[in-house]
Amino acid sequence: MSDYSAVSEFDQFIISKKPEAKSKGEEKFYKYIKAVLAVLCVLLAVEIFLYKVVRPSVHAPRIVFSGLKNYTSDELTQEIMSVCRGNYFSFDTNTVAQKLSSISGIESVEIEKVFPDKISVSVKERDSVAMTFVSVEGKTVPVQIDKNCVLFETNAEKIFQDNSIPVISGLPVEFLSGGMRIPAKYRSLIEQIKKISALPQKYFAAVSEICVMPKKYGNYELMIIPVHSKTRVLTDRALNEDALQYMMVVLEVVNSIEPEADQIDLRYGSVSYHTPKGGMNLE
Repeated sequence: MSDYSAVSEFDQFIISKKPEAKSKGEEKFYKYIKAVLAVLCVLLAVEIFLYKVVRPSVHAPRIVFSGLKNYTSDELTQEIMSVCRGNYFSFDTNTVAQKLSSISGIESVEIEKVFPDKISVSVKERDSVAMTFVSVEGKTVPVQIDKNCVLFETNAEKIFQDNSIPVISGLPVEFLSGGMRIPAKYRSLIEQIKKISALPQKYFAAVSEICVMPKKYGNYELMIIPVHSKTRVLTDRALNEDALQYMMVVLEVVNSIEPEADQIDLRYGSVSYHTPKGGMNLE
């Protein structure tokens, strides 16, 4: 046989040679891997189903409040229990927001659903500018007034602990209802008090009470009752930093001259004071 034919037969042998079959061990290994992957896929599908369907449907959602100062999470949760029964999917954010907004001390509410079982409730409470007293169910109770002149109830102990919030008496408010505002005529007084409260000096810490005294023809004047003096100060309705500073100076001068003075009148551009024996003018 020639060299040419021998090489040709060898090439044909190499080309036609079949790959060797996989061993039985390798086949078992691949089958095991496939089975493990199949089980993992099933478990993943079950977990996704439980996470996205079963968990939100079966369990009551977790309600998380933020922005609270005077209210507690337990108090607000009790308020909305009647309208938030059910699961995550059936939780009605609009109804709950309306329920919380009906609370006098809450200014606004934002509610967001966080999948799968969390309800995030952001609450903005009303900030007190002043306080007064009204009748609620036959009882006289303290209520606060916010910057928008809205009356609202809150923790009474916190009201009295904050001596920078002035007490206003004499407002013609006989009852309290949700979202109720004080009469328009007195809203400028609240605006003045708000501006004074924003100052670094705590002027109202020296004021026990601001009495509103209606005048005969529809206007009003103010009677300021200091904390550390029995002398009352009668003034007009212009309440500002300069007026308070002037009042304190005059009060100190009058008390040093006449300790028995029970009233000082700062109206009409002059200063006069009254004692049990009679009144006097200061130049």
